[in-house]
Amino acid sequence: MKPFLRTKDFSVTGEAFELLLDEDLQMLVTRPQPENLDLYYQSEAYISHTDANSTFSDKMYQAVKTFSLWMKTQLIKGYANDNRSLLDFGAGTGDFLLAAQRNRWSVEGVEPSRDARMRSREKRMELCRDMDALPKKQFQVITLWHVLEHLPDLENQILQLVWRLEDDGTMVVAVPNFKSYDAKHYKEFWAAYDVPRHLWHFSRTSIEKVFAKHGLNVVQTKPMIFDAFYVSLLSEKYKTGKQNFIKAFFVGLLSNVNGWRTKEHSSIIYILQKKEP
Repeated sequence: MKPFLRTKDFSVTGEAFELLLDEDLQMLVTRPQPENLDLYYQSEAYISHTDANSTFSDKMYQAVKTFSLWMKTQLIKGYANDNRSLLDFGAGTGDFLLAAQRNRWSVEGVEPSRDARMRSREKRMELCRDMDALPKKQFQVITLWHVLEHLPDLENQILQLVWRLEDDGTMVVAVPNFKSYDAKHYKEFWAAYDVPRHLWHFSRTSIEKVFAKHGLNVVQTKPMIFDAFYVSLLSEKYKTGKQNFIKAFFVGLLSNVNGWRTKEHSSIIYILQKKEP
C-alpha cells in the first residue's frame, strides 16, 4: 500500500492519521487503527447528532432524514418477500427500523453503542449489542447505512452477515465514495474521511471486489444525493471554521452534477445479491 493523504480527527481528538491506498482493491485504509476505538466515539455531539433538533443545521438534517427514511423504506420494499424480514446492522438510534416496522417488516437491529441502544429503547425499539445476541435466523434484507466503513474486522463481519442472508436475499450497503468530486475538492478536510472512526474508504471497485470474495454481486447502485450537501457543509466547517452554507451548497451541487456523468457520487448505495451457483 502506498501513502495517499494525511488528515486528522476533526470532530473529537484532533489527532493525525494517514490514509494508505490499496491499489488492487482501490480502497483507502486508515493508519494507525487505534486499539480502543470507543474513545473516538465519546462525544455527545457525535452520539446524539441524529436526534438533535436545536440549531438550523439540525433542523435541516432532520428534514432530510425524514425524507431519507421514506426513500429507504421504498427501496427495500422492492426486495420484500412474504416474510418481510429485515436486519439493520449498525442501527444507531433505531429510526430506520421504526419506519420499516410501520411498513409491516419484521425487524431486528444490531448496534454496539450502548448510548445509541438506550436512545432506541426510549423509542420502544430494542436493539442487540452484537450478532451473537440475534435470534438464530436468516433475513430477506440486510441493511448497512454508513456502517461498513466503521467495522474493525471487516472480512469476518461481512462473512457473518452473508451467513445471515437468505439465499434469495438482498444486502443494501451505503458508504461514502472517496473518488467523488467533493472528496477531491476538500482533500484532507473532506468530512466523510472521519478518521479514525472510518477505518476503510471505499470506491465502486473496492465494494465489488470485497463482496465478490464472499459470493455477492453488485446488481444495482443508487446515489445518495443529499450526502454531497451535508458532507460539503461539514467539510467547509473543518476547512475554514465557518458553515459557509452557500459555498457548501454549490460544491454539493457540482458533486451531484459530476456524479450523474461519472457515477462517482459523494455516497453510493450498493444493492448486492448472492451469485448464482
